[in-house]
Amino acid sequence: MAALAAGVLATASPPAPAAPAVRSSVVPASAPAGPDEPPQLRREGRWLVDERGRVVIVHGFNLVWKLDPYVPPDTAEGFTAADARWLERYGFNGARLGTLWAGITPDAPGVGDPAYRAGWQRVMDLLAERGIWMQLDMHQDQWHETYGGEGVPDWALRRPPLLGLLPPVNLPFPMGYWTPENSAVFDQFWANRHGGLDGWARAWQVAATWWKDQPHLMGYDLINEPWMGLEWLSCFTDGCAASYRRELQPAYEKATRAIRQVDPHNVVWWEPQQLAAGRQVPTYLEPMAGEDQLGYSWHNYCQDVFLESQGLPFGKVENCWRFSRERTATALAQADRMRAAPMMSEWGATDNLRAIEIDAAVADENLMGWSHWAYKRWQDPTTADDAQGMFRDDTDFGTVKQGKLRRLVRTYAQATAGTPLAMSFDVESGDFAYRYRSNAVDAPTEIFVSPLHYPGGYDVTVTGGQWAPGTGGRIEVRPDVPGREVSVRITGR
Repeated sequence: MAALAAGVLATASPPAPAAPAVRSSVVPASAPAGPDEPPQLRREGRWLVDERGRVVIVHGFNLVWKLDPYVPPDTAEGFTAADARWLERYGFNGARLGTLWAGITPDAPGVGDPAYRAGWQRVMDLLAERGIWMQLDMHQDQWHETYGGEGVPDWALRRPPLLGLLPPVNLPFPMGYWTPENSAVFDQFWANRHGGLDGWARAWQVAATWWKDQPHLMGYDLINEPWMGLEWLSCFTDGCAASYRRELQPAYEKATRAIRQVDPHNVVWWEPQQLAAGRQVPTYLEPMAGEDQLGYSWHNYCQDVFLESQGLPFGKVENCWRFSRERTATALAQADRMRAAPMMSEWGATDNLRAIEIDAAVADENLMGWSHWAYKRWQDPTTADDAQGMFRDDTDFGTVKQGKLRRLVRTYAQATAGTPLAMSFDVESGDFAYRYRSNAVDAPTEIFVSPLHYPGGYDVTVTGGQWAPGTGGRIEVRPDVPGREVSVRITGR
């Protein structure tokens, strides 16, 4: 959500190109996982692939409880079995879980908290039971509660000299990022002063030790929206290439190596510097030698939506078509360069239905998986407005925002036995079209059919294959001849 900071500072952006042609690397017919291996996602080319060798497209939510103890409680406001059933009912097959550094090793570097592990394990078990893929997110906003944020354990907070002699400045999100002290604290972290980077990498090693065998894991998101410190203005204007080279890339490689000491298999997700989510600036992550299981976790926050939400001039939501397409093209190119699978792990954070419709349609155009911000508001202390959950009351499913739900619940290909080629969904009519090139994987392509868009039922037309009803609101498609292209259309009656 920190891209909203870019919205506050927004200036006119250059025109974005038209939607790019999707570069669809061919997915081989992967061997299925062994009988003792848990179902987890792996990277093959630009795709995430399940244990049966099928390309998985994730549609899900962020689940980040930002208040101490940093894990949702077992209450109606928090997360229960009823929440997992709700997600499954509406076809949400992914979740980005806020596993915070402050919770993992709260007392000392490398010393995990078993109570925190148990708190998240309860949630993970509920999600895994429903077949929901999980990305673990070491979330932070504005570093620590001292600065109006959260994320870092108390022992890792070291106030800078001189500035530390004064009372800390605690400003509302996102303004707290722009204080000299908050930026200086981040600079200390990237430079590994006081062993901050070491402690962070060790926390990831603890988390990977806990959850490397977790069913339905899709890997580790190393840090949410990294702030590059006092050079933030150059990140805002030109992407701050030097900050990637000197700070972000070495830090990511350090944490990835720590994880690989205990988990050689699961995807490790890297994020660009924070302001790339709300500004049309380049990104500069590079491949890591010897590493083929990287993910590119990117955020998409159109500045026009923020300007409109604040009643400020110059905001026009239709500009988000160009913005979202440009950011998606940049993400695809960045993922290709660093040999990673891309996923739009944050977007939305609004009740602007047109903005949600635009971003979801652009994701479909580019066969991009996503996690919407956010499932519930959860008393979020670092939010630019109050319109970021699915419910008007987090304790009551009956208060769901129906217009928002209708745009996020979509007919889409959840698992494809082959290479996805094109996908579209009309949120008004429910018309759905999908093309893929099949392969020899001995498993069906599964398409989730929205329960909201076909009140009179629906018709399915398959060219190059056959379909049959599946489970959980899905249909299953198999090719007539493996290796050929298959087309699927679903229309309301």
